[in-house]
Amino acid sequence: MIKVENLTKTFDERRAVDNISFEVGRGEIFAFLGPNGAGKTTTIKMLTTLLEPTSGKLELNGFDPIKDPGEVRKSFGIVFQDASLDTELTAYENMEIHAVLYGLSKDLYQKRIDELLFLVELADRRNDLVKDFSGGMKRRLEIARSLLHHPKVLFLDEPTLGLDPQTRNLLWNYIKDLNTKEGITVFLTTHYMEEADKMANRIAIIDHGKIVGSGTSAELKESTQTTSLEEAFLKLTGHSVREEGGENQMRQAARLWGGGNRR
Repeated sequence: MIKVENLTKTFDERRAVDNISFEVGRGEIFAFLGPNGAGKTTTIKMLTTLLEPTSGKLELNGFDPIKDPGEVRKSFGIVFQDASLDTELTAYENMEIHAVLYGLSKDLYQKRIDELLFLVELADRRNDLVKDFSGGMKRRLEIARSLLHHPKVLFLDEPTLGLDPQTRNLLWNYIKDLNTKEGITVFLTTHYMEEADKMANRIAIIDHGKIVGSGTSAELKESTQTTSLEEAFLKLTGHSVREEGGENQMRQAARLWGGGNRR
């Protein structure tokens, strides 16, 4: 579903992404982990047509993000780290705007909105203003909105950041259910190692722009001779504190995107 081959992105003299290669299979849940500024955000922005690579090859759902950006955008949904909903609109109105931007017919999107709001347990709040929603309700609405156009790939950038454990668990149950029932491929980033350990079929760890480890959680633990994914992560990336990097870029992207991947 996703193929990345010898991908490099250079800003002036700095290599944010340095000759990385990996693949994500159809229907897989794939975790892309790394410290702040490691290259995660830059990679996601190239996969989602927001940045052009300096060199290398990319493919998403059989399309090249450079040659076929429109087809790539129709192939994925994305949930940004920061909220990107219009809080002065209702839950239904936020969904409807997204559907119109994707050119979905009214007959199709009305049924789809009803199905998705029911799925994320917001059907009874469809006509309530989003400004009155809790953080967890907003995140559930964003996930529902990202699925309106039946994407093949769902990008989740720190989707549970700042949520309480109960809400985090509920959200991951939704995502797991979607992955199972609709066969959607999930590409996620998270700083909660237990989430990646529990959810991901495979994991890639990036640091200083390079892939420093990849495989299943068990394989990463075995290769680093550690007993937890967090220990394996720290052994591969070190213990030094990193400055905040690409997260600011994704916040800017969320604002530019206007809450969704528009055509």
